[in-house]
Amino acid sequence: MSEVWHTVVPESDFPAEGKLAIELGGWSVLIVRTEDGFHALNDRCTHQAAMLSPGRVRRGAIMCPLHGARFEVATGRCVGGAYADLRRFAVRSEGGSIEVAVPATPPGPQERPIAS
Repeated sequence: MSEVWHTVVPESDFPAEGKLAIELGGWSVLIVRTEDGFHALNDRCTHQAAMLSPGRVRRGAIMCPLHGARFEVATGRCVGGAYADLRRFAVRSEGGSIEVAVPATPPGPQERPIAS
């Protein structure tokens, strides 16, 4: 599957709260900044398809605001609940801007969040 890189935002403009939700190529992407850099994930809980972006990030994990499932932002691994891991997207910093690669094909319904 091919991927397309998208320039998202200059690093200097990244939100102070450490997370940014954006749509890229039809994908709902959540970018989180932690001590070890930037991470990009599908902004969709694998439990009941809620958007993760309203959730809070603590100790390197994001908590789903709907039922409390937790996922490591660096790996996408579910660490709070018995749910599938999150899809991760490649992220890099080029020329002072954050870039994210998403599949060239838009997501199917099983990868789209339910808007809250």
